[in-house]
Amino acid sequence: MTITPPDLSVFETVESEVRSYCRGWPTVFDRAQGAHMHDEDGHTYLDFFAGAGTLNYGHNNPVLKRALIDYIERDGVTHGLDMSTAAKRAFLETFSETILKPRGLNHKVMFPGPTGTNAVEAALKLARKVKGRESIVSFTNAFHGMSLGSLAVTGNAFKRAGAGIPLVHGTPMPFDSYLDGEYPDFMWFERLLEDSGSGLNKPAAVIVETVQGEGGINVANAHWLRALSDLCERHDMLLIVDDIQMGCGRTGGFFSFEEAGIKPDIITLSKSIGGYGLPLALTLFKPELDVWEPGEHNGTFRGNNPAFVTATAAIETYWNDAQLEKQTLARGEHVEVALRAIAEEHRDAVADVRGRGLVWGMEFHDKPKANLIAKRAFELGLLIETSGPESEVVKLLPSLTITTEELDEGLRILARAVRETV
Repeated sequence: MTITPPDLSVFETVESEVRSYCRGWPTVFDRAQGAHMHDEDGHTYLDFFAGAGTLNYGHNNPVLKRALIDYIERDGVTHGLDMSTAAKRAFLETFSETILKPRGLNHKVMFPGPTGTNAVEAALKLARKVKGRESIVSFTNAFHGMSLGSLAVTGNAFKRAGAGIPLVHGTPMPFDSYLDGEYPDFMWFERLLEDSGSGLNKPAAVIVETVQGEGGINVANAHWLRALSDLCERHDMLLIVDDIQMGCGRTGGFFSFEEAGIKPDIITLSKSIGGYGLPLALTLFKPELDVWEPGEHNGTFRGNNPAFVTATAAIETYWNDAQLEKQTLARGEHVEVALRAIAEEHRDAVADVRGRGLVWGMEFHDKPKANLIAKRAFELGLLIETSGPESEVVKLLPSLTITTEELDEGLRILARAVRETV
């Protein structure tokens, strides 16, 4: 594909230097549908990024779009703070009956604000309020958001440095396989908890991702997650699962922790919970934790009614049976086979292949290669990003509704990009 340099002058002169994704994809996107994005010059790109996991059901999903258009055309409420609305009622009823109850969850639903970091901030605040303690334990290579509380439990040094102030009341512990299996799971963590001389303030909660997306596609196995849940229960700590990127079917089940058979005290959701790419975030917690005073935590945009509409339509369309879950797992196996074939072809370059469902990563020994591969993939018409502390992992995050033909096309482009780069 020949790319004609677009006019990016207004972005470069008016928009802040903080912009990031657009630097790797130097074009001006104009339309998107399904698994494809189109720029204003007519070039088409296969999207293996899906809004960083926000578009699990694809761009402009026709079912969700129809529901949204109908709602807008009848002058449905757009902004309602936390007022009771018909759209919110429909979402809460559908979410409770279709998602929570069948999974044995009776969690209360809180709308903390429009983004994932809002959900995390609310979870941390609630845990501290319930337990009367300040400390939160997180894990190496974790990512939980860019506001100060979320940054305090995030591992990435570059992102933490942007805070400009000390990030306190958070303690990192080794994530699953961080020490390459040299020590028993949680040996260090539990020793600190039990030793009155360790200097560790007793934590209010532990926050964890079942798959660390931004951290490099680090997958926690089910046994490790169950052991963590047990550890939290024995030591009177709340377990928070951050399912913002890995929830809503990304790993197969609606929640990524279902495979482990655990029931977290608090769960955070955002990204694809709105279905259509509209901002929406939820903080879910067991009923006995609902100790909020009215208005104690609020926000102007916590009631995004158009997102309630598309979220309801997404649940009704894709989660009334197990079809999407089965499809995601099958296509994930397909991706794994393709990536392992690439790794075998370039065994000196590829350090590891790992993932679950439809989130996969390919790590490279020569770390800068991952960004070069992503750049070449863009030139060939494929959108992929990198992750990991040094951007050493090529990350695949296609929509769950992608066709097998589109999946194969993207994997072929990726194989070519690797071949031409390493």
